[in-house]
Amino acid sequence: MASTRTIIVTGASQGIGAGAVQAFLERGYNVVANSRHITSSDAFRESDKLALVAGNIGEIPIAAKVVETAITKFGSIDALVNNAGIFFAKPFTEFTPEDFERLSTVNLQGFLYVTQGSVKQMLKENRGGSVVSITASTVVNPIAGGLGSVPMMTKGGIEAITRSLAIEYAKQHIRFNAVAPGIVDTPMHTNESKDFLKTLSPMGTISSVRDIADALVYLTEARNITGEVLHVDGGAHQGRW
Repeated sequence: MASTRTIIVTGASQGIGAGAVQAFLERGYNVVANSRHITSSDAFRESDKLALVAGNIGEIPIAAKVVETAITKFGSIDALVNNAGIFFAKPFTEFTPEDFERLSTVNLQGFLYVTQGSVKQMLKENRGGSVVSITASTVVNPIAGGLGSVPMMTKGGIEAITRSLAIEYAKQHIRFNAVAPGIVDTPMHTNESKDFLKTLSPMGTISSVRDIADALVYLTEARNITGEVLHVDGGAHQGRW
């Protein structure tokens, strides 16, 4: 049995994913970090505690390589953070089949392939495990003018399967949870007004990457929590303000 826990983090080269990698390294985990361009992004350098796997996890061979790297380099898979995802906004009637394919490939297929491979390994090791996925506050509290209906269909699907898998694997102590951020200070919002973004939560705050990383660490290590969606959004999921 591996003495150090091993975690996979997808979408790891910037923003929330990079923050998660750093947070878990600080806590002594072995980390397998994946994103399309992580080996050329200068975000991280490989070490005896960190393995980098580049590529789109919506492609089965890449997802398989991520899982296999954890097993061959570190000998186990104890936890997974499904952070990889894409978002773009437009009116519902303007989403194209190509848009839907892009969203589904990363947000749904990537989740499916990496999670299946990780759970198979966790079952083999027979000592439980944790899967935490990133969804979005706007799954349950859409914002007028947000125009994110089709991306939220994929994120809502992740919330639904999180609850289903929490029950399916409860007896094996493999836990499934999700973190639903609101507005987070990441490169996605670089060109947007901070004053405007603050109006999108009742607390008038913008979450930091560390706020989300802390939530990911908490759910990963909270051994008696499963099927939970933890909103880190300044209260935005509670409704109108």
